[in-house]
Amino acid sequence: MDAAVVVYVHGLWMIGAEAWPLRRRLWRDRGYRSYVFHYASVRAPMAQIAAALYAQIERIDAPQVHLLGHSLGGAVIIHCLAHHRMTQPGRVVLLGAPLMGSRTARFLDSRPLGRRLLGQAAAAQLLHPQARRWELPRELGIIAGTLPFGFGQLLLKFGEDNDGTVAVSETRLPGAAAVMTMPVSHMGLLWSAAVAREAGSFLEHGCFGR
Repeated sequence: MDAAVVVYVHGLWMIGAEAWPLRRRLWRDRGYRSYVFHYASVRAPMAQIAAALYAQIERIDAPQVHLLGHSLGGAVIIHCLAHHRMTQPGRVVLLGAPLMGSRTARFLDSRPLGRRLLGQAAAAQLLHPQARRWELPRELGIIAGTLPFGFGQLLLKFGEDNDGTVAVSETRLPGAAAVMTMPVSHMGLLWSAAVAREAGSFLEHGCFGR
């Protein structure tokens, strides 16, 4: 049996390798072995993705299984936990996840090529403002970036704090145990040592700043 592990769920157009700095720091600083959940973020429907994530989680023999999602990966985690019951205890940390809908996604959907690039899962989760609330039986921590440098910044003006792709307000989910912002970009959430410390703190203690 492993020690407590972390399952990382990547975002749209990603493959998981982009989170290597974050995963390495969680192993070095907290001793968390991590697994990457790979999925076809453009081609596969959300229900299929969530079922595959659950199947991977259930194969892990560990006393605790934490979930860590970046961007669209946060919506994947929420959909999975809402429809499948995890047997292992653990916490959830979401990084720059547009849980309440995404202006960047709506802009892409308004263009024919952008609509194809967006794919089924993202379209289903991000195109419309969501009336979500976290009521699942595990603690949720949310980290949002405030450095406006990213893909979305090339397409539209946010007019509020954002990480270049996702606005801070789009990451907020009522019912979360803890939320915080950090001066990093959307991809910087995966590369920042400070973000890795805070994510590890929440996974281990259920709060930031430890």
